[in-house]
Amino acid sequence: MNNRCLRGLVLGILLLTLLTGCTPQAISPQAISSISIEEVWGRPSATMPTAGGLFMMIKNSGDAPDKLLSGSSPACGSLEVHEMVKKSDGTMGMNLLENPLEITAGGQAELKVGGLHIMCIMKKDDLFKVGSKIDLTLKFEKAGEITVSADIRAQ
Repeated sequence: MNNRCLRGLVLGILLLTLLTGCTPQAISPQAISSISIEEVWGRPSATMPTAGGLFMMIKNSGDAPDKLLSGSSPACGSLEVHEMVKKSDGTMGMNLLENPLEITAGGQAELKVGGLHIMCIMKKDDLFKVGSKIDLTLKFEKAGEITVSADIRAQ
């Protein structure tokens, strides 16, 4: 093969490679979120005036676990996942989860009063008040960011 034909062949392969890289890719199954969030609500804390609790059901319909990594809300300075625990003296207390909350494949995580829940730290009283609705954006390891609305109730 002469030099001219070889250069043409190489240029053709390069051009084909570049064009293939520009075509839309099929959506992978991982790109479709298997996480759904239901029954979202919150309430101001009775014992901490600058905090509030947020409760919900997080379901994973996928075949792989996912993790809740973080969250944000315009009504809160920060969001943290906490767990209610019984202390050695018999009283109840809260612990910040040290690791991201895992939602098992085909499973669910119930965030409820007296159990796992999300704390709204440094709540903004003009937004986080009974009768209002606030937005939460929760960031998952695989599903990415999911925004939901929470009704703020007294109980």
